[in-house]
Amino acid sequence: MKIHRLYVDKNGESHFEDVGVMFTDSTRAGRLSARLPATGIIFREVPPDYDLDWHPAPRRQYIINLDAGVQLTASDGETRRIGAGEVILVEDTWGKGHLSKALDGKLRHCIFVTLD
Repeated sequence: MKIHRLYVDKNGESHFEDVGVMFTDSTRAGRLSARLPATGIIFREVPPDYDLDWHPAPRRQYIINLDAGVQLTASDGETRRIGAGEVILVEDTWGKGHLSKALDGKLRHCIFVTLD
């Protein structure tokens, strides 16, 4: 299982990397990762014409897309399409930030799992 991570370097530039989920336990119901700390959960509905200019993330958080995707562009120029069912960890809370744009003109529902 892969998670997209969007982070900021010491110069304020944002970058992507892929992070693998480490499974530490196996049960009859499947493999599990270790429990990770979180501070809250936010449900969000994003309009189909969403197109947000450069901005840093408001906090460290996982974003889980439920039914549509988003296109994100890091300040280093890399663009990724984060589809329905995919998870991204945003940690670029300062610096130039990133661009966010709706995909395919679809309404998107997502869950934010806050870490700060």
